[in-house]
Amino acid sequence: MIRIKLNSNKLISDLNNITQYSFGFLDGVNKGKNVFLRNVGNLTKELLEQYIDSNARSNPQMLHHVYEWHRTGSPDARLYDIKYTVSGRGLSFYSSFKQSTSIKNGSSVPFYNKAKIIEEGIPVTIRPVRSQVLAFEDDGEQVFTRSPIEVLNPGGTRAERGFQKTLDTFFNKYFTQAFLKASGIRDHLKNPVIYKKNMAKGKATGRSAGVSTGYIWITNAGVNI
Repeated sequence: MIRIKLNSNKLISDLNNITQYSFGFLDGVNKGKNVFLRNVGNLTKELLEQYIDSNARSNPQMLHHVYEWHRTGSPDARLYDIKYTVSGRGLSFYSSFKQSTSIKNGSSVPFYNKAKIIEEGIPVTIRPVRSQVLAFEDDGEQVFTRSPIEVLNPGGTRAERGFQKTLDTFFNKYFTQAFLKASGIRDHLKNPVIYKKNMAKGKATGRSAGVSTGYIWITNAGVNI
């Protein structure tokens, strides 16, 4: 007859610790979630700005208005800001426009609200300020007029909503289809290898090991990109 003697107290203790390790892992993930989101936010903001700059250089008619005159695609000439917030609802991005300080050839003052006006396709009325006559070129010919000139689409039809379309393409296609996969974040979140690796420690110490393991796992997602 074969007899097996089990240490039931040790077995129950191990099972309890493993259970607490699992719960602690989830608590650690929740504790480190905001750190993870800020890491992703910083990286996404940087990539988004580079994405906009690259698209502006390849398609200046669409995005020239969100840069200073004659500097389309230049990082230090951006007329837009990309910011993000982390909250209980997750990670949110938003943009705003800055005032242009450069002056276009033939003008004497900056184009007030240039980025916003062209992006939204707001008509502009031009009136003489220091004289009674407007002077401008139209198809190479010098034109003089006393009447106000209304420009229905000051940036051209390709520029209208060009910035918004670029943001939509980034988040709806590039971010979901390429960035999450190429960065390794998607695979990292699908396969928490560290959870299994630290199981022995979890069986010995329980919840505390789970909390530290979960925190390390979630906060390391995307930081080595």
